[in-house]
Amino acid sequence: MSHAIADQPTVEFGHVEHVTVHFDDLDALGLLHNARYAVLLERALTPYWAARGVSFQGGQHSAPDVFHAVREFTITYRAPITGTGPVAVHFWLEHFGTSSAEYAYQFRSVDGRVVHAEGRRAIVRLDPATLRPAPWTETAQAVAATLLRPAPTPA
Repeated sequence: MSHAIADQPTVEFGHVEHVTVHFDDLDALGLLHNARYAVLLERALTPYWAARGVSFQGGQHSAPDVFHAVREFTITYRAPITGTGPVAVHFWLEHFGTSSAEYAYQFRSVDGRVVHAEGRRAIVRLDPATLRPAPWTETAQAVAATLLRPAPTPA
């Protein structure tokens, strides 16, 4: 049985990626284990960036921008994800700085009606030699521009 979803939902900003919850992602109650949300978010972000040339392949990075560390991860759980199958992860950038970025995200039902969880994830691009913050490349800046949430219009 395939859980592939042909039509991606239309969103005003950011991107929605469908990821699959597997049996081993569940806790003893049959709910998505709280620690697995971070993994599923990573599984949503990775193909988006990879399709735009920023990825690891064969143990090598295709762009220096994949060398980054998570500085902060927050999550608020709203409604449990029960069982296996697809879940929609809507993610976008709230901020993209010189060497840091802040994602916001929501885990939703595939039809978009239920928000299971939401939060933010802050990352810092690092220089591999020094492990100090390093500026994003032009490639990352271009990809990030496709994910930035538009500034609210003043009333």
